[in-house]
This record gives sequence, C-alpha cells and structure tokens, in this order.
Amino acid sequence: MTNLIGVVDSGVGGLSIWREIAKKLPNESTIYIADSKNCPYGSKSSEEIYKLSKKLVTFLIRKKVKLIVIACNTITVSCLSKLRKDFPETPIVGTVPVIKTASEVTRNGKIGILSTTRTAKSIYQKNLIEKFADSLKVLNLGTDKLVPIVEEGEINGIQIDKALKEVLRPFLDFNIDVLALGCTHFHFLKKQIGQILGKNVLILDCAGAIARQAEKVLKNNNKLSVYNSSGHALLTTGDLNKFKILSRKILGRRFESILIKRISL
Repeated sequence: MTNLIGVVDSGVGGLSIWREIAKKLPNESTIYIADSKNCPYGSKSSEEIYKLSKKLVTFLIRKKVKLIVIACNTITVSCLSKLRKDFPETPIVGTVPVIKTASEVTRNGKIGILSTTRTAKSIYQKNLIEKFADSLKVLNLGTDKLVPIVEEGEINGIQIDKALKEVLRPFLDFNIDVLALGCTHFHFLKKQIGQILGKNVLILDCAGAIARQAEKVLKNNNKLSVYNSSGHALLTTGDLNKFKILSRKILGRRFESILIKRISL
C-alpha cells in the first residue's frame, strides 16, 4: 500500500474516526496505529504525550503517508502544534470536541464537555470554550476512568454502567441539554451515555467532522485517490490478540478484510 492516510491514537478509540474516514473515502488506503502499550494517555504529562506521539508520527512519515489524522483529543490538545512544526511537509489533522456545534444547538444554554483529565485541563480546550461558548454555561469535566475500561473491551456490562453513572451524574445535576464528547473512546459508549442522560440530551462527537476535514485537506492538496480500490492496516504496540478481539467487536464485518499486526517503536 502506498499513498496512505495515517491515523494515530493512544488505543482503539480512534477507530471511531478511522471508520468514518474509511466510509467517507472508500478509495483511500489507510494505516492506523494504536499505542495500546502506553494507553491511556489522559493521565500522562504533556511532555510524555509529545514523546510518545512523535514516535507514532515518525513511523507514519517513514511510510510516506500523504495525510496524518491525530484521532486523539489528548494528543491534539497537548502537542498538535509541536508535531506540525516537526513534520511541516505532511498535513496533520487534529481532533477536538465539537464545542462550536454544541453551542449552536443548545436550547437551554447549558452544555457539557466530557474528556480525559489532560484534555479537560488544557489551555487548548479552555480557549475553545472561550471562543465558542463564552456566553453559555459550560460544565467541562475530565475523567480517566473510562478509557481503560473501553481498552479492556468492556463496552457493555455492569462495570462500564457503574462508571458511567458516576461520571455523568454532575451533568444531570447541571441540567445540560447537549454533551460534547472530547475523547474518541467515548464514541463507543454513546448508547449507554444516552440511556443515562435521557432522550432530551443531545450527544455529539467529532468523527464525522474529522472525516470531512480529511477529505477537504486531500482535495485542496490534489491528493484524493482516483483508484477504485483500497487496503487497510491496523497496527498496535500492545497485546495483538486483545487488539484483534476488541477491533472485531468494534468494527464488525468491516474487520474481516483488514491486516492486523503488532509493531515495536
């Protein structure tokens, strides 16, 4: 495979964005890296996150990818600008919560943002809130409880249900009517989150928006594939069998035609 789109995440969460890219751009070939060995990133320092993500991006650059998508909010808010300076020849698309959209669709002026601790505390996210939701009441919460559970494949069941009820309680008390998900892992919990928050709360994630931005960048650079064929590789730095099981659970039938490998960086 040549002329690939590279996608990076700390684990399997970014598969939510990868899936949207593969759906929207069916002629494109992709390579996805999950740094499962070092996941979760949310509780690490910005410097640790930068060093780890730079290794992932360097790997993709050596594969001569034409675009890199950082399918991780935590990496984006911690070091997107540094990565762009390090690799100026390759366009890099980041991932942030759809705060602007949330501010536009709220009816009662109260929105919630749920992300990892690192993302919630970042200056990057603070600036987004000030820019797009300054006139609203915003509950910006970070948690590092959910990502490890998702990485273990517990998308349904008693453990994740208990954790979600605890994490989401402040949003219920705050009476939000829109929740923006600020971690790609949380995409796979949308159904459960909706059941807890109720039908009057709109839940937004950024997967579709990131896929559209990837298409826009490729189109502007005249790099969209013109061939009616594609191939995909999913790579992990962690346990291969666990990654295969979880990827199959998340992707369903689409998983069957994909190359799955473990890599060391």
